[in-house]
Amino acid sequence: MMLSASSAPVTRSSLEEMLESLRQRDEALERAKDLPPALPARPTSRARLPSARLSLPTDFKVGANGRLEGKVESILESKVESVVLGSKLLVSVDDIKVEEPKRKEMECRIGSFGSRKMRKVMDSTDSNPYVQEMNQQCRGSPIGSMPTIDEVEWEDNIGYFIRKKLSVWCQLSNGMWASGKIQSTSGDETYVALANGNVVNVPPGQLLPANPEILDGVDDLMQLSYLNDPSVLHNLKYRFTEDMIYTKAGPVLIAVNPFKDVPLYGNNAMDAYRQKDMDWPHVYALADTAYEQMMRDGKNQSLIISGESGAGKTETAKYAMKYLAALGGGAGGMEVEMLQTNCVLEAFGNAKTLRNKNSSRFGRLIEIHFTSLGKISGAKIQTSFFCEQSRVVQVGDGERSYHVFYQLCSGAPSLLKEKLNLKAATEYKYLNQSECFEIDGVDDALKFQKLQEAFDLLRICKEDQAQVFQILAAILWLGNIKFQTIDNENHVEVLADEALANASKLMKCTAQGLMVALSTHKIRAGSDNISKIKTLQQAIDARDALAKFMYGNLFDWLMEQINKLLDGNQNTWGSINILDIYGFESFKKNSFEQFCINYANERLQQHFNRHLLKLEQEEYEEDGIDWTKVDFEDNQECLDLFEKKPIGLLSLLDEESNFPNATDLTLVNKLNKHLNINPFFKGQRGRAFGVRHYAGEVVYDTNGFLEKNRDPLHSDFIQLLSSSNCKLLQSFASQKPDQTLRSLRSSLSQPGGPESSTQSVGTKFKAQLFKLMHQLENTTPHFIRCLKPNKKQLPGMYEEDLVLQQLLCCGIMEVMRIARAGYPSRMTHQEFAARYALLLPEPSEHLDPLSMSVAVLKQLNVLPEMYQVGYTKVYLRTAQIARLEEQRTKALRGVISVQNCFRGSKARRHFHELIDGATTLQSFVRGENARRKFDSMPKTCNVNTLPVVNEQLTAIICLQSVIRGWLTRKQLNDKYKLRQSSQDNTNSRRKPGRKISEVKVMPQEQIEELQSTLLAELQKRVVKAEQSLAHRDEENAALREQVEEYEKRWSEYESKMKTMEETWQMQMTSLQASLAAARKSLAADNLTLQQQSPRHYYDSEDYPSIGSRTPGGSTPRKIPNSMPDLRVAKEQPTNGARAHPVTTLLREFEQQTQNFESNCKAIVEAGSGNSSGSILNPDEALRRLKNQFEIWTKNYKAKLREAKQRLHKLSHGENHKGRRGWWGKIGAKMLTK
Repeated sequence: MMLSASSAPVTRSSLEEMLESLRQRDEALERAKDLPPALPARPTSRARLPSARLSLPTDFKVGANGRLEGKVESILESKVESVVLGSKLLVSVDDIKVEEPKRKEMECRIGSFGSRKMRKVMDSTDSNPYVQEMNQQCRGSPIGSMPTIDEVEWEDNIGYFIRKKLSVWCQLSNGMWASGKIQSTSGDETYVALANGNVVNVPPGQLLPANPEILDGVDDLMQLSYLNDPSVLHNLKYRFTEDMIYTKAGPVLIAVNPFKDVPLYGNNAMDAYRQKDMDWPHVYALADTAYEQMMRDGKNQSLIISGESGAGKTETAKYAMKYLAALGGGAGGMEVEMLQTNCVLEAFGNAKTLRNKNSSRFGRLIEIHFTSLGKISGAKIQTSFFCEQSRVVQVGDGERSYHVFYQLCSGAPSLLKEKLNLKAATEYKYLNQSECFEIDGVDDALKFQKLQEAFDLLRICKEDQAQVFQILAAILWLGNIKFQTIDNENHVEVLADEALANASKLMKCTAQGLMVALSTHKIRAGSDNISKIKTLQQAIDARDALAKFMYGNLFDWLMEQINKLLDGNQNTWGSINILDIYGFESFKKNSFEQFCINYANERLQQHFNRHLLKLEQEEYEEDGIDWTKVDFEDNQECLDLFEKKPIGLLSLLDEESNFPNATDLTLVNKLNKHLNINPFFKGQRGRAFGVRHYAGEVVYDTNGFLEKNRDPLHSDFIQLLSSSNCKLLQSFASQKPDQTLRSLRSSLSQPGGPESSTQSVGTKFKAQLFKLMHQLENTTPHFIRCLKPNKKQLPGMYEEDLVLQQLLCCGIMEVMRIARAGYPSRMTHQEFAARYALLLPEPSEHLDPLSMSVAVLKQLNVLPEMYQVGYTKVYLRTAQIARLEEQRTKALRGVISVQNCFRGSKARRHFHELIDGATTLQSFVRGENARRKFDSMPKTCNVNTLPVVNEQLTAIICLQSVIRGWLTRKQLNDKYKLRQSSQDNTNSRRKPGRKISEVKVMPQEQIEELQSTLLAELQKRVVKAEQSLAHRDEENAALREQVEEYEKRWSEYESKMKTMEETWQMQMTSLQASLAAARKSLAADNLTLQQQSPRHYYDSEDYPSIGSRTPGGSTPRKIPNSMPDLRVAKEQPTNGARAHPVTTLLREFEQQTQNFESNCKAIVEAGSGNSSGSILNPDEALRRLKNQFEIWTKNYKAKLREAKQRLHKLSHGENHKGRRGWWGKIGAKMLTK
């Protein structure tokens, strides 16, 4: 029995086991769907033990209300001396005595504004975009945390400020802060003289210390001595009035929207930040920091831009993109295309709201990829956070729909308007609901031209552009389609009017099909389809759903085309992401769109808190450094309200959306029933509910929540779009069935069946948001907080309460407090030792990384309060890393200088060795080549070179003979003169009575000097003769070249003249042949006439009475039998007679022949240079003569044809008259001869 009893429950079939495993797998997948990958585990401790922590008093405790309780024995009795130096307050405390009486309770100010306290987060099993283990941990800081540094500092120095009557901030009755000086005190009252001269009575508890005037307008709020509300507001206002809109707040950049153009941008400013000439706070500086970190560390970066609507997030993102494009610009032009996407995204995704003229109604993550050289290799734009499709069909008062509709109506050319049947924006229902059609200072027509230019630069073809504009126009005409009721049940049918015709035409579908799809819907009952007529509201909802579906898919298609263009093919070294997403919104009436937008901002706020507040302090504690936690408010409970399953806002919304009979009122009732106990949920009357966000409480109206969350699109519309001839609409319809099929397949494996097959808008939005957070977690974040100075969007106006509210919403004060007390720079011991070990004077290879890090810090005399050494990292305060880098740069410069000298000397020595070796090698090679050339010279000398060599030798021998003869004659003359002088001396001695004259004998030195002088003179003359000979040779060579050129030109002229002569001969032959043919034809005609007609006498052509008869009878006048010859008649025409046509042609032919021959001879003489005529350019004269000859030939041929026709006509005419002219006989005789 025991065996049977025990074995019964264990026995299970294989099918049951398989189903159980599948169920467990599906449950695991369902739980993991909402959980992103876990963050990398922190490194284990491998360094020193944690240092001693600051211990709390034994009687220290915190009450339930957050106040400190217990006996604290220390009291400040002695004087407190403080000196304000720059941005530091130095306090010295002399005597500290112990006293038994109880100390007053001290208020623990948590956060920067108000009395925020940490809330312990309950255990949650809900989804989280971070690690799953965090669901089991307490979020926030421990309740028993020590007071912050600022609080203790203020409590210790309040008496000092009162006694010294220093400048303070006092809060007035209207809640505003004003600066003044303390005049006097009386008990619990303090009299403060304001700047305007008024004196107010303020309790000491409402006083806050003011910073010295020297700190007014500092570019980093961390430099302020006192980080309180009025000091921060005053510093931001001071910089805002000076058009310095950027301010640092520790690791965060604050950007105040100026609502005007400020001179902070442009190419000059970008060059200044790229070259590090400027270090003021700027979006360029932050982008440059991200770029340098990416190139140095190889880790992806992200610029997270957040703020309220109208704070300037979109413009800040564009400036960041321009700077990164300038940094990574190359020859490919990718940066230009990337910047042009802003025009398309703003046109299709931005709209005018009550708070912003150019509000982004979608979220975009721009991912810019860079190569290892720092050049842009590609980009990707993620715009899957587009959640406000309802703006296409519904616009609130004072707002506009998306910009592209107004740009199309205003800026489309007349041809496009005629093609699309476009009217003014006021004629369309989707646009005229709010009666707001224009934006001050914005030209929609000009924007449309820029949009078309952007399309062209993004290489979107004209055909696709035309389809995009057709779809936009079709959406506008869909909104004008009207319905009329046909029965008492409010059933409707579509009116066949202009709107229906234009919409169907632009959608390229039939009007009947569109009418059926809008007014009816098919229900499948078994194997049959039943058509059911829609009610008026159902038809309107269906029409609007179709318009939203078309616009949403059009937006996605544009992003797909842009990403295809920007997709780079090169290897990516790193990327920088720029997140530009809609800001927190709170209106009088907040709908489903504000619900999703604020949920996304809540998640981004947690990402901000997580990186700048939470993880920072957790890392300090886990690495074992001395740290007192700074408290802040965590928004995890608010996120749990949205995301928790199964009783979160999104889960309950999806659950209610699946019920067909659910209404907005039933949704509110369900929310109140399940979430009323949640402190962040607040029930409201009617169809509203409230949520207490991190930025403030927002009341949401559930009107339309369910319908917008379902986002229905009936299958009838899918079939309608599939039957369209528009390729884009067909592609939209083809994607919808695929998505439905995937959802259906995934739902069949989940408990609940196909009822939950269609994913709701809220669920899809949550999945997209989680994906975004995963991507941001893998990057190093850089935060930019944009602030809106006033609600009216006017320049120069600064509303302190509005700015204070925004600072409160984004947690800037907590960040500054942590940054001031913390260590923003940190490096692992291995990285620190590897980078700064060169600063040590002695080798440090034997030291471990931790000891090496400590040795470097001591070597540089870094103050102990400026750093902390943890288990795994070295933590440095602000500006310390810059000091280390400066010392490292100096050391490297010294090392590089020594290396430069050594390497230069080594390189020069090596270079000289190479030069010597090359010279030696070249000398051997050149010598060998010269010897080989000399040996081969006798063999290579041929007959052509011998005359040249002989001429040169002859010239040299001739010159040498002349010089030697001259020298010989010179010596002979000198000897002759010397001999003659000696003979004269001898004769003078022989003559008696005469005085013997002194004979001067020339010494040998003078003779040698004279000979050297003569020799030098001869050498000079030889050189001059050689130069003259060389000059003559050059002249002879130039003359030879000219002769050759003239011969060449003469040969060209001869060839041209021969060609012309041949052409003329051929044409002459042709003309003579034509003339001969004409003669033969005339002879044949005359012979025929002689045979057919009797012989008659005709009047002579030489007389004026040709062809006439005598008036008295029929006998013609008799002419002589001897007729003159035609050639004789041609040569000697009778006076007053008309010349024969053939005679005229012959005379003209002979005359033109003579003219052409004379012209040719003149051109030939001019070409040969023998003529002294006026023909300066023979080539041009030859071309003109050729043209004249061709023209004359053409005219002459025409005259020949005309003469032939005239002769033929005359011969036939006379034949009909029975008469024959005498010229016929003569012509026949001539031709027969």
